[in-house]
Amino acid sequence: MRKSTSILVIAIIIAVLGTLTYYLYQPIKENIKLGLDLRGGLRVVLEAEEAEGQPVTPDTIQKAVGILRNRVDSLGVKETNLFPQGDKRVVIEIAGEDDPEAAVELLKTTSQLEFWDEQGNVLLTGKNLKDAQAVVDPEKGPMVQLEFDKEGAKLFGEATSANLGKHIAIVIDNKIVSAPFVKDVINTGRAVIEGNFTAKEAQDLAVLLRSGALPVSFKVMEKRSIGPTLGADSLEKSIKAGIVGIIAILIFMLGYYRLPGLVADLSLVLYALIVLGAMWGLGAVLTLPGIAGFALSIGMAVDANIIIYERIKEELRLGKTLMAAIDAGFKRAFWTIFDANVTTLITALVLMYFGTGPIKGFAVTLSIGIVASMLVALTFTRYMLILFANITKNPKLYGV
Repeated sequence: MRKSTSILVIAIIIAVLGTLTYYLYQPIKENIKLGLDLRGGLRVVLEAEEAEGQPVTPDTIQKAVGILRNRVDSLGVKETNLFPQGDKRVVIEIAGEDDPEAAVELLKTTSQLEFWDEQGNVLLTGKNLKDAQAVVDPEKGPMVQLEFDKEGAKLFGEATSANLGKHIAIVIDNKIVSAPFVKDVINTGRAVIEGNFTAKEAQDLAVLLRSGALPVSFKVMEKRSIGPTLGADSLEKSIKAGIVGIIAILIFMLGYYRLPGLVADLSLVLYALIVLGAMWGLGAVLTLPGIAGFALSIGMAVDANIIIYERIKEELRLGKTLMAAIDAGFKRAFWTIFDANVTTLITALVLMYFGTGPIKGFAVTLSIGIVASMLVALTFTRYMLILFANITKNPKLYGV
């Protein structure tokens, strides 16, 4: 590649990075949701209501908490603290939702599924439900497709056989959702719920049925907004500390490694855009542990660049040409970077799978950062160094 072409390409890359940073900063800042520790949210206290013959016990509350957690995960609510309080209460704290009150109403719905005949007799209940999925029929629109277990399939076959030419009502929490006419005996263990649903209503209903019915009904005892657990000043201090730290890294890399340091600085800008853009796209909630994960992944990104540059300097001291040194430096650095990042990524994935709340937030941010740092260091950094090598081969500009 000719020198003039390399200069033009570098200028275009720097211009594109600058433009992206300028235009994406505000949207990313406004759209990345902050967690309970940084922003606050909604706190709701639910109390179990005793029914005749159904006393509320600690086991009942623990079972309800487990079902509520499954609903939270299926609904995609990004950060929720959910825990029992006393013998009859469950506390839910939600952050990062556009309509947290609607989410709470959905979570506390009992979702008791039953099938009734025309006399109101219960033919089948949701205890035999194996799966529920929202589907879209081209003619009838959104609906919920049900699949029963082996026992449920048998009971449903018997129910349709006994009610041929009649209606079977599909009932949720004693409310008839639909009452299809039985034309044939259904032995496949599958059924659908139709009800002029919107896509979201069908998805929400599928989530409720799939997670199972709550063993007791709940009433709202308290509902209030809560402030950030760490305070607004903690967020400001964290942001200031992060900015100061990043500026210090950029200055150090530029001063110590010179031209490669400039490449590292450009790589860090691209890395930050990728990580924050990925969090925005995934709808991830940013917590203080998440910020810590981001900071840790920045350190790993810088470390990858340092390993590469030190390998290149070693090759230059051996008398190799700049292009040969860059090629050999990346080859020698690859497995060191790969091993370090993959082992950390495995740890992050384990934390993501088994962790909850802030731990999962830390793991998600760290995982995104690790993948982005490897991608940028091994592709963008290499390409930029080759472009600069086409412009100047003065070893002093490469820290040698």
